[in-house]
Amino acid sequence: MTINKRRLLLLAPFGATIYNLMLAYVVYFLARILFLVINYSYFSLDMTYSHLLELLMGGLVFDTSAILITNSLYIVLMLLPWHGKETATYQQVCRWLFVIINSLALFLNLCDAVYFRYTMRRTTTTIFSEFSNEGNLGSIFFTEMFNHFYLVFIFGAAVWALNYLYYTTRLRQRHYVWWQYDIAMLLSLLLFIPFGVAGIRGGFTTAVRPITISNANQYADHPVEAALVLNTPFSLYRTIGKDVFVVPNYFKKEDLEMLYSPIHKPSITRDSSMIKKNVVILIVESFGREYIGALNRSLENGLYKGYTPFVDSLITRSVTFSHSYCNGRKSIDGMPSILSSIPMFVEPFFLTPASMNQVSGIARLLDDEGYQTAFFHGAQRGSMGFQAFANATGFQDYYGREDFNADARFGSDNDFDGTWAIWDEPFLQYYAAKMSEMKEPFMTAVFTASSHHPYAVPEKYKSTFPEEGIIIHKCIRYTDMAIGKFFEKASHEPWFNNTIFVLTSDHTNLSDHEYYQTDLGGFCSPIIFYEPGSGARIPEIQDKIAQQIDILPTLMGMLHYPKPYFAFGIDLFNTKAEETWAINYLNGIYQYVKKGHVLQFDGEKAIGMYALTDSLMQNNLNGKVPDQPWMIQELKAIIQQYMSRMTEDRLLP
Repeated sequence: MTINKRRLLLLAPFGATIYNLMLAYVVYFLARILFLVINYSYFSLDMTYSHLLELLMGGLVFDTSAILITNSLYIVLMLLPWHGKETATYQQVCRWLFVIINSLALFLNLCDAVYFRYTMRRTTTTIFSEFSNEGNLGSIFFTEMFNHFYLVFIFGAAVWALNYLYYTTRLRQRHYVWWQYDIAMLLSLLLFIPFGVAGIRGGFTTAVRPITISNANQYADHPVEAALVLNTPFSLYRTIGKDVFVVPNYFKKEDLEMLYSPIHKPSITRDSSMIKKNVVILIVESFGREYIGALNRSLENGLYKGYTPFVDSLITRSVTFSHSYCNGRKSIDGMPSILSSIPMFVEPFFLTPASMNQVSGIARLLDDEGYQTAFFHGAQRGSMGFQAFANATGFQDYYGREDFNADARFGSDNDFDGTWAIWDEPFLQYYAAKMSEMKEPFMTAVFTASSHHPYAVPEKYKSTFPEEGIIIHKCIRYTDMAIGKFFEKASHEPWFNNTIFVLTSDHTNLSDHEYYQTDLGGFCSPIIFYEPGSGARIPEIQDKIAQQIDILPTLMGMLHYPKPYFAFGIDLFNTKAEETWAINYLNGIYQYVKKGHVLQFDGEKAIGMYALTDSLMQNNLNGKVPDQPWMIQELKAIIQQYMSRMTEDRLLP
């Protein structure tokens, strides 16, 4: 045998691994087609060949992640840099490991093809607790096997084919030099690792978080279609240890509904005409209250000017609140809170199995009233899971970095910040331009990106916004300028005076003031309502407690929305100051703000009670405040409603 042939043979184990993984893809594809055929009536609405192709292509992303995770041991065994593995016994072990693992994956997918119609979602690890007390599962399983006998035959045939088509390479010692073999395997393994990690995460780029089951909504036009994009092994392993929503039994159901309900029933009659103003929501990355001079007149002996001269001026024309909070500490917490009135408890909502529940939001509510809706985010499509969430909550259109680049009026990727997204200034100009092309009334939301790590500003603004204070301050100044230019452009558009603008942040960020570094201070975000046209409220800073989840119900009240809707928050403009409240969750502790105090509760007992005037939270008044028992009751009711509705898929009125 020639030296070149010997060297080529050294690649045989790597080639065999790739070939056999392709067989696994075939198995997953077969399972998805069967899933579609069996449940076609659930997916047939508005289904086109192009959309079906989009769903199948999306499925490849999740299949890749599942295949690489479930076959990780097999891959390592095949590419192990050890020449001693070229024996019949070792290769047979690899063969059966591969066949068993992927047969089990096929089995789970086929079971879900049957079970889907009962749940309209892929099975997650919650199934183990859901049926933990059932003793008749065996009979149910065998009954379904009999009813779907054809799936049993297909399964058997697929397993036989998987074993038959499996490719085994067993090199004899005369075919290689042992040290060359070991080096070749080591290089193969090292080559495979980065591609394997990227496949499991769902992509290479820094803007892509590890995909979860909620990311399937990125490819779906309807929430039910996400089940077709997903596969069951992925749904199971991505929810291991994610049984985050445990329903407490604080109250009986009838008592619970009297204490607190997230179902809003407007007093306005259904036949009352809505005030169909446009709605524009600016979710500004990391734009905490700390940076806004107009909201911090008491800081630094009244000399604090902040870093947001434009937003300061906007506040003089707007309604905002003396105490306003975000409901989470991450971008993925802010989206559900602001747009669907769902706070973050325990884990980010759309990183949990509950993200596959039927969920509404501002976009879907207004879509039903004839609004055109769109979500804007200057990062690549799929980044942060925002596109998936936008689709799931009813946004008709999504505009990202690719769409900005395709618009000849703007600077394409010359305006890319090199890390995350298009710089705020050009993207907000694009945002304003696209809204001028929309039909009124419209509802849009934009998520900015520049005031974020790595805390940079465009080269041309480095002298305009130099380093000062902490590293984020120059970015806040840049973004404030970009917001100002957005409003300047928007003010000349015909739709401007018929629009309600809301400005808030997704969460807070770096801090250099003690007040904003406390348990509660870390959640301080602005909530600003600006209504330039007729009928606007008197500009003021209302002495109320506000939070992100109040944005949806407050907007519904401003628009005179006449139908019942779901929201954990309240209508700020139609609620007395003493009845306004806010809630957030921090490291296992619920914080409930009401009536001048913040209660800290661990799920069983109060561990802290502080006056809001105690800005550094130094004087624990636990057990000393007359309103504390009622606050605990109310907080328990909110928690129980949240947990029960999440686990029972009751996020609609």
